[in-house]
Amino acid sequence: MPPIRTITLASGMPLILEPMTGVRSIGLTWLLPAGSATEPDARQGLSSLWSELLMRGAGDLDSRQQADAWDRIGASRSADASTMHMRIGCTALGTRLHEVLPLVVDMVLRPRFDEASIEPSRDLALQAIESLKDDPQERAVIAAKELHAHPPLNRSGLGTVEGLEAITRDDLISGWLERARPVGSVLGIAGDADVLGGGGGDAIVRTMDRLLAAWSGQAPAVRVGVSATRGTYRHIDDPSSQIQIVALHEAPAEPSPDSRLERVVASVLSGGMSARLFTEVREKRALCYSVSQSYSSDRDFGRVLAYVGTTPERSQESLTVLMAELARISTREGAVTTQEFERALIGIRAGIVLSGESTGARAAALVSDHYRLGRARSLEEIATQYASITLNEVNHYLERRKLGDVTIVTLGAKELSRPE
Repeated sequence: MPPIRTITLASGMPLILEPMTGVRSIGLTWLLPAGSATEPDARQGLSSLWSELLMRGAGDLDSRQQADAWDRIGASRSADASTMHMRIGCTALGTRLHEVLPLVVDMVLRPRFDEASIEPSRDLALQAIESLKDDPQERAVIAAKELHAHPPLNRSGLGTVEGLEAITRDDLISGWLERARPVGSVLGIAGDADVLGGGGGDAIVRTMDRLLAAWSGQAPAVRVGVSATRGTYRHIDDPSSQIQIVALHEAPAEPSPDSRLERVVASVLSGGMSARLFTEVREKRALCYSVSQSYSSDRDFGRVLAYVGTTPERSQESLTVLMAELARISTREGAVTTQEFERALIGIRAGIVLSGESTGARAAALVSDHYRLGRARSLEEIATQYASITLNEVNHYLERRKLGDVTIVTLGAKELSRPE
């Protein structure tokens, strides 16, 4: 596999290129420091509107003309916001890359934010909030994140009704100009080795330097506060016939060597129908219809989310057993077994292999690595890191691992007692 190249463009933005043999497509992901945590308190929802409006006209092209231009070159595009970033992505044939680049640069440097597009986009964002009434699990997850994470990292990303209704076109323009800056952004392109390798990569650098010649600056830093509600319990009354249970606790940030060990633990607890939570909470005791646990990590923090969906009659025992299992895996009696360890690693390795088959996934992984770790990793490096893990290493990690403050949210018609 050809090596990954990281080049700092004249604007100051890193460009990461990964040629991939055996493919003819390219995937492109552009991270910009314009996520939900960057919004003013009174304008929550800006990133939600930006993600829609970037797709509704840029440069000299209105919404219809922009869509037609992308269709003509056979490229797909997307824009979505996370906590810290706006993520613009596209996939196309490698031979069309130099037609893609001006279009995607216009999305970043010259979005139109036309008045005619703002109200339909606002309506869609408000409908997304309204639709939460029909998604009790997501409401419980959003409430748990709001309680547990430090502000403004505790926002849902959907915005608020008040914030969305207050946003003006001037807010959209000025906010984007402030946030969409090269220092803090990163662009990754993966795929067709004939296009990205050797002189092809140099041509991409020249093209990007020309297209971004007038781009400069750095977005303001995000000031992170301290959550006063982390570790608390909250019940949300809801007439549903089900009870949603969500528990959050802190975990290693991605740069920590423990992050890969935590990922193994997550796979042991919730890596399929043979995983421990499914077996203990659902199969043995028939307490719930759904149980899971997931680990997510960022540059500065990591977080584990555990979830149970059950009936009111079984909800208290479900919560008690869930918390007991989250604690038991760190005890000598609950240590990870050889079979669990091997099954977890098989699942992780399969995920690594599958991620290498998609140019879009590789482009997204390149920029994610650069943000979280300061450099992009190859699939071979990632696979080697997991291949070196031993069962003793995982269990020794669990012996010193502490859950810390656990935040619990329940949603339904019955309030529960927090297990001791």
